[in-house]
Amino acid sequence: MAQHKSSKKRIRQDEKKRVQNRYYKKSTRTAIKKLREMEDKPEAEKFLPKVVSMIDKLAKKNTWHKNKANNLKSKLTKFVGKL
Repeated sequence: MAQHKSSKKRIRQDEKKRVQNRYYKKSTRTAIKKLREMEDKPEAEKFLPKVVSMIDKLAKKNTWHKNKANNLKSKLTKFVGKL
């Protein structure tokens, strides 16, 4: 167990950040799933920028790798284009 004051604080901070990251990742994955289930093109085109923004935020914070984010954005854009 941590002995120093600073290491105890770091543990508390890491736990908060872990919970936050899980929330943002899960909500983004849910939004991606929702987008992939859409069949109405105008609705999907409206929703796409919101999903792309969520993905970019995760990539910016290094929660997701930038290449993973770019691959996802590319696939989702192609999907919406083909609707």
